[in-house]
Amino acid sequence: MGDAVESFTLAADVVIRVTADPAAVAVAEYLAQLLRPGTGYQLPVASVDAAGAAGGIALLLDPDAGAGRESYRLDSTADRLTITAPAAAGLFYGVQTLRQLLPPAIEHQTPQPGPWVVAGGRIADAPRFAYRGAMLDVARHFFPVDEVLRVVDHIARYKLNHLHLHLTDDQGWRIAIDSWPRLGSVGGASQVGGGPGGYYTKADYTRIVEYAASRHITVVPEIDLPGHTHAALTAYGELSRDGVAPPPYDGTDVGFSAVDTASELTYAFVDDVLSEVAALTPGPYLHVGGDEAFTVPAADYAAFVDRVQRLVARTGKTIVAWHQFASTVHAPGRVLQYWGTTPLDAVVADAVRRGARVILSPGDRAYLDMKYTAETRLGKDWAGFVDVQSAYDWDPGSYLVDVPEEAVLGLEAPLWTETITSVGDAEYMMFPRLPAIAELGWSPASAYDWNAFRHRLAAQAPRWTAAGIAFHRSPEVPWPAVVPSPRRPGAAATANPAELPIPSVGR
Repeated sequence: MGDAVESFTLAADVVIRVTADPAAVAVAEYLAQLLRPGTGYQLPVASVDAAGAAGGIALLLDPDAGAGRESYRLDSTADRLTITAPAAAGLFYGVQTLRQLLPPAIEHQTPQPGPWVVAGGRIADAPRFAYRGAMLDVARHFFPVDEVLRVVDHIARYKLNHLHLHLTDDQGWRIAIDSWPRLGSVGGASQVGGGPGGYYTKADYTRIVEYAASRHITVVPEIDLPGHTHAALTAYGELSRDGVAPPPYDGTDVGFSAVDTASELTYAFVDDVLSEVAALTPGPYLHVGGDEAFTVPAADYAAFVDRVQRLVARTGKTIVAWHQFASTVHAPGRVLQYWGTTPLDAVVADAVRRGARVILSPGDRAYLDMKYTAETRLGKDWAGFVDVQSAYDWDPGSYLVDVPEEAVLGLEAPLWTETITSVGDAEYMMFPRLPAIAELGWSPASAYDWNAFRHRLAAQAPRWTAAGIAFHRSPEVPWPAVVPSPRRPGAAATANPAELPIPSVGR
């Protein structure tokens, strides 16, 4: 932002004006909903053609405003703040930048005194990677719909555009399938450590998908196959190799379960499930897992993958799978999600030469369920300890040897939930590492600078506290000495929520 341009002040009489396009109007309404609680202002939304003052906030669609539908330009002057973009997605990301430019108190849900000042100048911005995602494992521990929506809001804040939902695993099946109804009612009735589990009805899943779409986030559903299927076998024992339904599983070991890859009933099951999930999912991707099928012989695994890839193609979706798919026959357009801990993987590099694209989720960089340090009470450590600098200090475009940047679709930060039992736990593991992954996905490599980033990250703490977000006060980051806690005017100050036991935060 330039110093020579006078700052814009958001005042009580500001009107948000917007191009008369339904998608753009939806972004303007979203902006108003963000700003009204903290300011106490009415902030009406009107068409740019409506009569009235020329000042205020304007969201404008212009096909020539930037390079790509997610790009935007933000101009701030004394009397007007304008976000211009070729598409509504760009307007939405411009809104997230405006949110960051306003004082942290804007995140409060009750009126604050202000003033609400945005420095004058211009920002022209666009993402580096098309795919910028986070994954929530709802299979190991079930998360109700409202908690998933809270996670959607968190990833939207940092311009991520995909939410990968790990819907099925050994401990629970989390989506209703009409043609196989016991998957939800029986397969969903467990989770790690015991407890009731749960599953999403089709209406629940549609609510998540539509809410995410309103934040310009595409849901990527995962049905993990042929391993990680114990919950499915509990519901339908005829899918197992011995035809016997095992009891529910609430442990955390992996690699022991598999459907019968030699049975035609298995492929009818897979076809039914993938067809129903694809019909509910407007996004282009369908994730089929594929990892840790240790009990399936290599030849049987390869034959299974070949058939499943064709079943996914029949739904019209693009197949995504963990990188264990790399050694199998190539399907046009397929995407491999890499979760290894080394930049050298000759099998993945060969798959890329055959036409595969890659989403990067290296376990020792991007896995949000890894402990920060040995003392972290949550998480696991099989990939090592992932502090904030480890999450930030790598380049997705050049990470994998012999995989060119043009083959990298993007990156994703997975959060597995063997030890995560609440959305407060999830937030503690996401923050502050999620913004690190988000910056790698959005910004050009030339902008990566750990020292500068950790200072910018520190400035987020008052925002998270005002928004009631739990986070880890990593010693690598120079956090403010005192982070103001959200409270009613006149109320006594409380301890910093980030220093308290991790709360379970509802929407």
